[in-house]
Amino acid sequence: MSADIDFATVVAQVAVQDVVSRLLVSNNDLELRRTAHALFAISSSLKLPSWAVSLDASRPWVCFWIVHSLSLLGQLHNQREICDNMIEFLSRCQDVNGGFAGGPAQLPHLATTYASIMTLCEIGTDEALRVINRRTLASFILARKDPSAGFTMHQGGEIDVRATYCALVSALTCRLESFCPQLFVGVANWVKQCQTYEGGFGGEPGNEAHGGYALCGIASLLLLGQLDKVTAKRSLRWAAMRQMSIEGGFQGRTNKLVDSCYSYWVGGIFPIVDSVLARQDCVRNWLFNADALQKYIVCCCQSLSGGIKDKPEKNPDLYHMCYSLSGMSIAEHQPRSLQHTEPQLRSINPVFNVTDEKLSKALYYFDNVDQ
Repeated sequence: MSADIDFATVVAQVAVQDVVSRLLVSNNDLELRRTAHALFAISSSLKLPSWAVSLDASRPWVCFWIVHSLSLLGQLHNQREICDNMIEFLSRCQDVNGGFAGGPAQLPHLATTYASIMTLCEIGTDEALRVINRRTLASFILARKDPSAGFTMHQGGEIDVRATYCALVSALTCRLESFCPQLFVGVANWVKQCQTYEGGFGGEPGNEAHGGYALCGIASLLLLGQLDKVTAKRSLRWAAMRQMSIEGGFQGRTNKLVDSCYSYWVGGIFPIVDSVLARQDCVRNWLFNADALQKYIVCCCQSLSGGIKDKPEKNPDLYHMCYSLSGMSIAEHQPRSLQHTEPQLRSINPVFNVTDEKLSKALYYFDNVDQ
């Protein structure tokens, strides 16, 4: 086979590199357009484009992308109407038998349960947190546990590490341990089976390693207290190899294109692993170029009118804005990051992907709320 065959994937990679290289050379403005992004989120809470009809079963996710972005930007506190509307809407998404659905009267699902709970935590008021029915939530999550020790996304649904992550984060945020102490038995062993020879995690045992699944796997093991040094170091190597040498952003899988959403899904792995290696007296090194990641997001993915894109020449959307901002927050709050007079974004807990302040408040609330 000729060595100079232009495979479609190679052509696409070269095209992206060329566009990004030009933008990085021509754009020296490293300021995040915070006001424009906040307005993009606010306007999206009022009206979505017609293509968003495909998200009808994912509406709590839309709530999370909006609320989390505004919280990171420091603009959520003055959006009382948006918060009130989302509290009311999410209360209607909660199923009478536990968990949250993608919309009122739909099927409860672990992913939209996670999105709903994290949205309510990010809003952070007692009114928001009171929406969550902990007893029925515990029953719903426990019913999702499979004999394999994995979790199904919904009744009759698929089993993958996303479901495990969503179940653990939802349960531990709401302090459900007393309701279902058997929930965590065997789970860590199932998650470890999802780690591949590369060091990342696939959706289930035997699958290819992928950025989103890797974050879910690593975070799940940390929450279970089962993220050992060997697993952590293998994951760290895989994550470090996902940063693109020219673009500066991350790809989600080997030989794939850069995508701004992996700023969090891969970038979040580094501080999680760091928290383990630091306890074990290993050298603390996040092993990714935080400056390059921030430059990719700011110089190549910001839309002038607000919102953040997957990559240059794409359209901005809420999903990529949310996870780009999360990843940029991680990069910005590590010691070797680009220096600004003041942080451009609030800090997050990389395991939960909620701002530190709001997570602490939610945990305190559920630690002290009546059964």
